[in-house]
Amino acid sequence: MLKSINPATEEVLATFDEFVPDQVEAAIAAAHRAGNDWARTSLPERGQALHRVARYLRDSQARFAQLISREMGKPIAEAEAEIAKCALTCDFYADNAERFLAPAPVPSNAAESYVAFEPLGVLLAIMPWNFPFWQVFRCAAPALTAGNTVLLKHASNVPQCALAIEEVFRAGGLPDGAFRSLLVSGAAVEPIIADPRVHAVSLTGSSATGAHIAGLAGRALKKSVLELGGSDPFIVLADADVPAAAGMAVRSRFQNAGQSCIAAKRFIVVQEVAEEFERLVAQEVAALPVGDPLERATRIGPLARVDLRDALDAQVRLSVQQGATVLVGGQPRSGPGYFYAPTVLTHLSRQMPVCAQETFGPVAAVIRVGDSEEAIAVANATPFGLGANLWTEDIAAARGLARRIAAGSVFINGMVASDPRLPFGGVKQSGYGRELGEFGIREFVNIQTVWIGPAQEGPPSTTPAE
Repeated sequence: MLKSINPATEEVLATFDEFVPDQVEAAIAAAHRAGNDWARTSLPERGQALHRVARYLRDSQARFAQLISREMGKPIAEAEAEIAKCALTCDFYADNAERFLAPAPVPSNAAESYVAFEPLGVLLAIMPWNFPFWQVFRCAAPALTAGNTVLLKHASNVPQCALAIEEVFRAGGLPDGAFRSLLVSGAAVEPIIADPRVHAVSLTGSSATGAHIAGLAGRALKKSVLELGGSDPFIVLADADVPAAAGMAVRSRFQNAGQSCIAAKRFIVVQEVAEEFERLVAQEVAALPVGDPLERATRIGPLARVDLRDALDAQVRLSVQQGATVLVGGQPRSGPGYFYAPTVLTHLSRQMPVCAQETFGPVAAVIRVGDSEEAIAVANATPFGLGANLWTEDIAAARGLARRIAAGSVFINGMVASDPRLPFGGVKQSGYGRELGEFGIREFVNIQTVWIGPAQEGPPSTTPAE
């Protein structure tokens, strides 16, 4: 049974029986059937459907935002922004897919040769709870626009969001079965991936889960894209605008109560400006309003589950035992709900849990370094490589430093964020493949070479005809 629990009150909002095998089979069959027609639908027609989806999202923004806030605890203003971003992304792919997927001529010895981009078929999307609409649309909007169909296995604690997203695509006029939500636990995933009607897998989640899903996909010879955990560095060099960096640091770390893969987690600050940076960050964090996510003044809502709060508290307590200093917060909030006080820690070593592990909650870890060389070394001293922030007034130097940071994204004097126009993804244990932008829509297509004879005169090929 799947439970929808309000993390701010611990109230059970709804319960759902898990799909039985016959229901899963029916959904896979429907997605497969829908794919045959959807793939033959023209790109302009698919784009019109995505524009209808965007309009429905905007018309239903208040209702869906409240659902997000109640089911996983996101502050209401952030939940509204999440719905708006989903709509924007649908419009983006509707407007640009023809350009992204247009056949690309390639000169060769053929009378004509080109590369075409054709849909793969049914995609299984395994998505997390922290951005319960956005993570799904970030994957599904380009995949659907490219002509694929999508089966969603959402996180078990957001079943109402999963069903609401299915409602959105149905309201947009996509074929029956083109998008289906499967109310199943993680144990049901393996046979779905193995099913020959499912052609690819996209996962956003932890590195451990990503390794497991990649193994299942590999055994079934299915394409996969993984967006996994992160321990993003936020580097502040000596010549940075420290007040601006401190303000953005708070926003980056504490948005969505810190429950974001691309939130800044390790604040690597050159000693010369560290004291000022810590003072400004601590002042702002201490003033963050914590409370009911449905209240507009709230900046910090609860963590989504009690186990997440307890795991975060254990990381903080162990780090303090090993010598970390608490500037602000450092403990769960008393009373109902899975709240954790916004926290800033300093006097850290790289081996402490809040530095060596991914922290998924409202905890900022400040690490002091001597110079930019040490900052880059510390930034790269992690198994993760999702995003990175770099603050300096020397943009020419920043360009060079950015290329030395092992991360899928480097934001200079700004906050790491996903943007439908730009590719998004990581390296190392943060995963592989890309979402969003032109690269994202081409992840789940057959990149097909088309050669039309007769062959033209020219230098003959000397490679074996394998």
